[in-house]
Amino acid sequence: MEPHWDDLKCFLAVARGESLSRAGRVLRLDAATVGRRIGRLERDMDVVLFTKSPQGYALTGEGQRLLAHVLRAEQAMAEAVDDMAGQGSALSGQIRLGAPDGAANFLLPQVCAQIVEDNPDLEVQIVALPRVFNLSKREADMAIGVSPPSAGRLLVSKLTDYRLHLAASDMYLRRHGPVNRLADLKGHRMIGYIPDMIFDAELDYLGELGIERVALASNSVSVQFNWIRQGGGLGVVHDFALPSASGIRKVLTREVSLTRSFYLIRHEDDRRVERLNRFAALLSEGVRREVARLERLT
Repeated sequence: MEPHWDDLKCFLAVARGESLSRAGRVLRLDAATVGRRIGRLERDMDVVLFTKSPQGYALTGEGQRLLAHVLRAEQAMAEAVDDMAGQGSALSGQIRLGAPDGAANFLLPQVCAQIVEDNPDLEVQIVALPRVFNLSKREADMAIGVSPPSAGRLLVSKLTDYRLHLAASDMYLRRHGPVNRLADLKGHRMIGYIPDMIFDAELDYLGELGIERVALASNSVSVQFNWIRQGGGLGVVHDFALPSASGIRKVLTREVSLTRSFYLIRHEDDRRVERLNRFAALLSEGVRREVARLERLT
């Protein structure tokens, strides 16, 4: 029996989310309905598509083969919609963007808000997670990374360089004294990443400084920034984040000055989707402009 397209959409959502509940939230269906449609699809095709475990739903070999076909169908549909809409019209539809939470919190809100302001029918979703996104499973339409991936069928373009420095709040420095040289760091409380949760070597800022003990650690840049803002200690911050909070100052700017880069990562199959090409161009321009503007204020 020929499968229903709605069932295939459920299959795709479960394959990406690895759970019925997450798929249901994406599709705006309850988990039981998603489960019934997956069951119907398996009966219609006479195959088992998922294995269930405490970790969630994992694709079987048959499921992996079906996934490749359904992704191609989804891609063809996107290209058809794009072609019918025409290149001269405003952007519309939904675009999901994955990003590390530093960019997601301090750069992308204002950049994406302006794009949507200029394209009222467009919906932008920012997924802020401190990890690498799997574009092959279509977890997002595109992603921002801190290093270019070395494998996969991906389109990668450099967005911009950005700077980072050690910083502390005025409150903390009043209580614990100034920091005039690198050796002074040994007497201060450090804030940074949880060592075994650093998902990219480019984020091992404190390791470069030879600092082994982190008294306050989080996998979230925003948590680290708020600890610094509230007087918790010293940590490495993005220069573009500093204008969002008063009372934080950079220290040891000559001794500690880091430069990193953001990269825009897309699936190679999206090269022909003009809507995503146009959004990527607007996003790239906006991120470069916003980083430059905010860094001038520090």
